[in-house]
Amino acid sequence: MSPNPAALPNPWATFEGHERVVVARDEATGTSMVIALHSTVLGPALGGVRMTPYAGSTEPGAAAYADALRLSRAMTYKNALAGLDHGGGKGVILGDPTAKSDDILHAFGRLVCSLDGAYVTAGDVGMTVADMDVIGDACRWTTGRSPERGGVGDSGILTSLGVFRGIQASVAETLDRESLDGVRVAVVGTGKVGGRLAAHLVEAGAEVIAFDPSLDARAALADTVPSVRFMDSLEDLLAAETDVLSPNALGGLITAEVGQATSARVICGGANNQLAEPAVADLLAARGIVFAPDFMVNCGGVIQVAEELVGGDLDKARARTEQVYATTRRVLQRAKAEGVTPVTAAEQEAEDRILRHRAAAEQVV
Repeated sequence: MSPNPAALPNPWATFEGHERVVVARDEATGTSMVIALHSTVLGPALGGVRMTPYAGSTEPGAAAYADALRLSRAMTYKNALAGLDHGGGKGVILGDPTAKSDDILHAFGRLVCSLDGAYVTAGDVGMTVADMDVIGDACRWTTGRSPERGGVGDSGILTSLGVFRGIQASVAETLDRESLDGVRVAVVGTGKVGGRLAAHLVEAGAEVIAFDPSLDARAALADTVPSVRFMDSLEDLLAAETDVLSPNALGGLITAEVGQATSARVICGGANNQLAEPAVADLLAARGIVFAPDFMVNCGGVIQVAEELVGGDLDKARARTEQVYATTRRVLQRAKAEGVTPVTAAEQEAEDRILRHRAAAEQVV
């Protein structure tokens, strides 16, 4: 494993605000990797590793680097808002996840180990529980492993619960409705998070319409929650009349065009980085659309894997995830009172906790 900063154009251009960024290449497999540590003020940085080829990018290495920076910053806010004693970090393995091997996963594990506990990894896009078991063979700072290997298993269970509670809170604040009876929710992506979310919503009385390009994902949900109505295309789903739009696939779905056209009054989902660009938050606010920041509501998974480090009490993790409802209402009320977007209010809420912790630590010293 060798440092490889020259692999990226001007790699330090967007480094500001991060404590450390490691760019490396495993010579044996020819695989490039990035780990970004945004903050360790609250504790060791905790965040998942994703594996993706960034096939649509003309500069995949630069895209991987930028993704790690953006996602690690979001993890700092996510962990702070969730009340965890962890800062934010993120790992990226540049490559096709269908071509992953034990050698690649072990190499990433060794890279995590080189940080000596400053970063704790977990699963993310392109990774499975079995993959985390393999990484764990090479690195003890690994979570999201199987129960057989001392882990808590699939973190999508609590991620979907947190998003569901975020939707409930957002609907209560925006539509003044304490119940989801008759509320129409458009779910984008029905995988391990979106599928479970759809089940929660239907059980709560919501009408759910959905889209997923995967026929397998659609068939699996149709078997378990037959009342969900699938649209023929993403465009059809986005054009449908709806109260809530819930992105649960990859990020960047909410462009300025989508923000201008959607009939939804609430946007709340499990996908990371849902806004295509920061200015979309202002556009949504100007239209009276409440955007519940993804890093505020999709924290159930990181709560679950954080619990893996201290005993694996899933009941405790579930109770903490339930607090997403109270956090969401508090942040949305703060946004309204201060005349800022929910994104700004959520970031301020997280930064307040980080500043309090830093001040307390300085007093002890």
